[in-house]
Amino acid sequence: MLLLYILMLSCLSSPLQGTSTYRSGDRNQVDSVPPKFLLDPIHPVILTQRGATVILPCILRMRPPFYRVKWSKVNPADPLENLILISNGRHHKNYDRLKGRARLRRNHRLDASLVITNVTLEDEGRYRCELVNGLEDQSLTLSLQLEGAVFPYQSSGGRYKFNYVEARQACEEQDGRLATFSQLYQSWTDGLDWCNAGWLIDGTIHYPIIIPREPCGGNLPPGIRSYGPKDKLKDKFDAFCFTSALRGRVFFVHGPLSYKEAIDTCTTHQAKIAKVGHLYAAWKFFGLDHCDGGWLSDGSVRFPITEPREKCGGLPDPGVRSFGFPDQEQRLHGVYCYRP
Repeated sequence: MLLLYILMLSCLSSPLQGTSTYRSGDRNQVDSVPPKFLLDPIHPVILTQRGATVILPCILRMRPPFYRVKWSKVNPADPLENLILISNGRHHKNYDRLKGRARLRRNHRLDASLVITNVTLEDEGRYRCELVNGLEDQSLTLSLQLEGAVFPYQSSGGRYKFNYVEARQACEEQDGRLATFSQLYQSWTDGLDWCNAGWLIDGTIHYPIIIPREPCGGNLPPGIRSYGPKDKLKDKFDAFCFTSALRGRVFFVHGPLSYKEAIDTCTTHQAKIAKVGHLYAAWKFFGLDHCDGGWLSDGSVRFPITEPREKCGGLPDPGVRSFGFPDQEQRLHGVYCYRP
């Protein structure tokens, strides 16, 4: 009996095989989730227009004893950090990325939101708000997208005359910039159907097709046709340009006028001859609809149609129609002027 009692005590005092043991000294070694200092954004994509003031939200849950908030623009193709501003909650330093158009909102002590005034076409992209406290750095990323219109553009010398550098310059001269793939895709869903391939800002070549046809990729389903990346200096294509809302007014003056007379006429009206991007922006955002062709600054003649009708180009869809680049001495057209 005594022997049985001793054996029972021995079993109770020994740890059972396969079970876990806990020691008071191990409590601080259990993995803990670091505190989350930044609130997740409700809307990770912010839509705006050129010329607007936009707020990129970045709100702290709590303030660490010592910290900095760092805003930067993220470009996957550029390994260097594009700093916009840095703040420690009391003082902040602006960098030249947005040319003095950026500041912190600071509506309350936990507010580190970024305010960008007079938004430009180049401001579109991804932005990072990063909280740096030396221990657990945290960040969130927001996407700023501009509402606008993509327009196909080719040289006055004909089809497929631009290398990448020339295409980018041509868009900028017409109040635009080379479009992104997302912008081209959005315009395709809005009805853009164009059979000529053009440069995008990432150096790739695409064209959007709504109605499949033999010269435009054959009987493939509707979509964005792609040639992939091309040599930016050697290969020649058209361009897809992007423009957004504009401050000012586009208006038509009846002709007939030559190209030089068109320029002088706009000057008489205290305006300038409109660029292609101006006309597309007025059509897209202000519903400009006019059945008469008018000179533009690049020497082309175009007219915007919001309500399609038989005698105004005959096409079933809204858009900006083009007569190409006529002889500048011809006196057959009016002019579209732009007054900022």
